[in-house]
Amino acid sequence: MDTYQFLQHYWWLVVSLLASFLVFLLFVQGGNSLIFALGKTEEERKMFINATGRKWEFTFTTLVTFGGAFFASFPLFYSTSFGGAYWLWMIILFSFVLQAVSYEFQNKSGNLLGRKAYQVFLVINGVVGPLLLGGAVATFFTGSAFLVNKENMLGGPMPVISHWANGWHGLDALANPWNVVMGLAVFFLARVLGILYALNVIVDKELNTRCRHKLMIEAVLFLLFFLAFLVRTLLADGYAVNPVTQEVYMESYKYLHNFLQMPGVLIVFLIGVVLVLSGMGLTVFREGFRKGIWFAGAGTVLTVLGLLLCAGWNHTAYYPSTADLQSSLTITNSSSSLFTLKVMAYVSLLVPVVIGYIFYTWRIMDKKKITAEEMKGKGHAY
Repeated sequence: MDTYQFLQHYWWLVVSLLASFLVFLLFVQGGNSLIFALGKTEEERKMFINATGRKWEFTFTTLVTFGGAFFASFPLFYSTSFGGAYWLWMIILFSFVLQAVSYEFQNKSGNLLGRKAYQVFLVINGVVGPLLLGGAVATFFTGSAFLVNKENMLGGPMPVISHWANGWHGLDALANPWNVVMGLAVFFLARVLGILYALNVIVDKELNTRCRHKLMIEAVLFLLFFLAFLVRTLLADGYAVNPVTQEVYMESYKYLHNFLQMPGVLIVFLIGVVLVLSGMGLTVFREGFRKGIWFAGAGTVLTVLGLLLCAGWNHTAYYPSTADLQSSLTITNSSSSLFTLKVMAYVSLLVPVVIGYIFYTWRIMDKKKITAEEMKGKGHAY
């Protein structure tokens, strides 16, 4: 493998890792979607909102960083998906903006809409964000309707290399039932993680008991949708790439073959699945266990990382085109130049420092548990 190929694989790893952390951090959205389901009183809703309110900036920042990394390393994907499927991405981004506004303004003086209206906005973000992000990730395996013609680069000062093949501009992804299945899997996973995080930081006997009962339902629903998508993906035809000619073709059991041909990726994926199951199981069956978020959170990162590496490595088209098979994007035909990837590789060495800072601030924020007494005072932010 030459330097250019190595950097292409390296940056797919970096982008996949950022996406994995983003899915984990969706516990904020998952918790918000349960504000009224678990918070039966205004005091309980305050505790829930203040729990997720401590971390919402991490999710928003990771989303932006993920988009920026994708733009810099694989610009053709950015222009094709973010530029072509813009209705899907605009709805996702709008829901996150709605979340930020809701946190900041629900307790402001002169609030015309009222606190409950902003709480409803948080619920909307909690449902729409994970559902559509999960559907977008599913298109890495099911494909999207777009066309790419690199010859258009010579067509004028503002060439259009890729465009959407229909007028739905991303919303057509929701017409594929398997994208919806994956979206629901991510939605229920976010709710599971939200409950586990609440159990870790909120000290309230009645609310904690309600969370544990709700966890069993959400965990079962997550497993049903996730296993359905996983089995379908492993048994379906996949989008393979000829390493010599770069021709894209359909291969039976492609993603199953990827796991078997990349045992390291398979091990990462399986460890992640075991950790997610352990986090849920220990919390459900061990009364008083409050550290499930750490097991399930680490497991989520590893599981999603394994899935995305399976989608992009081993001569696989990570963004298949259902309109024109040869327009499908691979890490080879959609990446930045060798110089750009090299420069960015040095910048990526700062990632451990950023992760360390996030871990430090996380611990500081969670050092003091959330209680009903605290909500009666003036120290809470939301």
